[in-house]
Amino acid sequence: MKLNILRGDAIQRLKDIDANTVDVIIADPPYNLGKDYGNNNDSKEFDEYLVFSRNWLKESHRVLKNTGSIYIFMGVRFISYLYTILEREYHFIFNSWITWHYTQGLGKTKGFSPRHDDILMFTKSKRFNFYLDNIRVPQKYYRSINNMRGANPGDVWMFSHVHYCNANRQNHPTQKPEGLIERMVLASSKEGDLIVDPFSGSGTTLRACQQLNRNCIGIELNPDYIELTKNRLAEPFMGFDSIDERMERVPNDLNDDDIRNTYLNNHKEWFLKYHRESLESFEKQVEVKYNSKKRQNELSLFNDR
Repeated sequence: MKLNILRGDAIQRLKDIDANTVDVIIADPPYNLGKDYGNNNDSKEFDEYLVFSRNWLKESHRVLKNTGSIYIFMGVRFISYLYTILEREYHFIFNSWITWHYTQGLGKTKGFSPRHDDILMFTKSKRFNFYLDNIRVPQKYYRSINNMRGANPGDVWMFSHVHYCNANRQNHPTQKPEGLIERMVLASSKEGDLIVDPFSGSGTTLRACQQLNRNCIGIELNPDYIELTKNRLAEPFMGFDSIDERMERVPNDLNDDDIRNTYLNNHKEWFLKYHRESLESFEKQVEVKYNSKKRQNELSLFNDR
């Protein structure tokens, strides 16, 4: 496994990567909202920003394998323009418009407070890699007709922001939750594949790939963020900093002891492998849902005598 952090402009550094060698691109480019990124400012003229977007997307198309996918975070002002560039100019294939829903965000007194970000998923061709079993979420009920490996998570993803009180919070203005990146990596790549993040920032994609056994190249303009990322990669891994709450869900109606025990052991491997902090919560739910029910049934049988 190789993790590389390249310092420099995303467009120029993407040109250093060989064509048709990348399995997945995960890009969180500046939204052109005037944010301060230390040694650069996210404030371009409208047309200038579109030229910038065309240039890095052109290089992304070149380096991506025909079986590859690209995920792009983008704000509402420019997302429709990126969609058009991807589809009409570079002939990417649209797959999904993902909504990342979070519970807390900027408050407004006039108008509705924003509670989501958008993520575009496109593929380079119609023959692309997608590993659904890697990203399923637990079923609500046990049914013999259900796939107990889980259900498709859908295109609305609920992950909390990485709040400032979170131990993994980095000194970066737009840090994304690791759980978001984990899902993208698992969905569109296998171990040993190459992931590229052209706007590496706080290093979340590199951190996820480090734990998921993927090769990764991060490109970052700010040397302070590169140093931050190196320190982050050297830290002990205690589990990803965010999780889809459905991963802790215990299916109802697991009444057969053998089926339940087998499923519960599988659940920990399937859904909580990289989320150690969620194991305790999951086990408490199992205790409440099944052990308490079992004790109630035993007490009822005793009283019937």
